[in-house]
Amino acid sequence: MIRSRMNSELPPIAKLLGFELTHVDLDRARIELDAGPEHANPMGTLHGGVLCDIADAAMSMAFASGLTAEESFTTLEIKMNFLRPVWTAHLVAEGKMLKRGKSVGLMECRITDQEGELVAYATSTAMVIPAVPGQGWKRARSESA
Repeated sequence: MIRSRMNSELPPIAKLLGFELTHVDLDRARIELDAGPEHANPMGTLHGGVLCDIADAAMSMAFASGLTAEESFTTLEIKMNFLRPVWTAHLVAEGKMLKRGKSVGLMECRITDQEGELVAYATSTAMVIPAVPGQGWKRARSESA
């Protein structure tokens, strides 16, 4: 497992939603979440934004795994396909780099439940940008610790 440019902790949204980074390697990352009633939408099923959040986190960590210390990135777009309803489940979001260029990358994420059933599928495009010292949650957290 690598942690080239990444802090071993995830940003505050991970704590808020309750997801964990369980694996990261070059161009791959895994996020896991035990989805429960606290993640429900008004119909009682898992809110689609939660699925989007864990997919975004998995794809972002996969992309960030290949960046240098002088690089950061921003997401340009995300597309989500919701394939089946979820009420409570152990979800695994597997982010994978599909194509990395000099400045832009294309990632995918498959989210499965504890039965291995595909719950959602996402793609994302991200762009490399210069890292700005003192900005971002990692820097702010380490300065306040």
